[in-house]
Amino acid sequence: MIYSTEVQNMCCVAKGPNHGPAPIPEEGKWVKAKEIKDISGMTHGIGWCAPQQGACKLSLNVKDGIIEEALVETIGCSGMTHSAAMASEILPGKTLLEALNTDLVCDAINTAMRELFLQIVYGRTQSAFSEGGLTIGAGLEDLGKGFVSQVGTLYGTKAKGTRYLQLTEGYITKMFLDKNDQVCGYQFVHMGKLMDALKKDMSNADAIKAATGTYGRTTEEQGAVKSIDPRKE
Repeated sequence: MIYSTEVQNMCCVAKGPNHGPAPIPEEGKWVKAKEIKDISGMTHGIGWCAPQQGACKLSLNVKDGIIEEALVETIGCSGMTHSAAMASEILPGKTLLEALNTDLVCDAINTAMRELFLQIVYGRTQSAFSEGGLTIGAGLEDLGKGFVSQVGTLYGTKAKGTRYLQLTEGYITKMFLDKNDQVCGYQFVHMGKLMDALKKDMSNADAIKAATGTYGRTTEEQGAVKSIDPRKE
């Protein structure tokens, strides 16, 4: 350790009470975190790239400073999706600090890592007050039974109005309109359920039927006057 002349010539002043860092909530207990290994928790971070062309949701399950589980979800950029494939391989097994200083190639994923780090080291996690934390595999629960990200794609113009293309339930195949030409319901195909059915050698028609559902008012009795294909009409 090298000290400047000014510091060397200073007299010593005794340090007063040192209570350490403020405790943060971690998996149902209060922890005074001093090292990376003191950090545990399951949380999420959202990131975006410089031209804001795409966004990333990163979910990490950290135990004793080590990333045990990573879920990377992307939207809006094909390059980011491929970077996410690499990130899902690289992140598990790293310490939280290693991950923060690892180039995950895509700005959006790097930004998501930064935002997640800020939350988890301050105890703002999904599992902050869950005794023992969340099990490894909890990240998959965000995807639901079909293991498919919940993505919304909606498009609208002043001239022609709104078009529902993709909602939480899945791929929109029909929009139902009432007598005022306002949206009153929709029909969807759940892509996760569709692929599961196809993997079981179900016929295309039967698989689509099994994965199809509706929401809202979709029949004449309920006030639906007509339906349109949002991608063609």
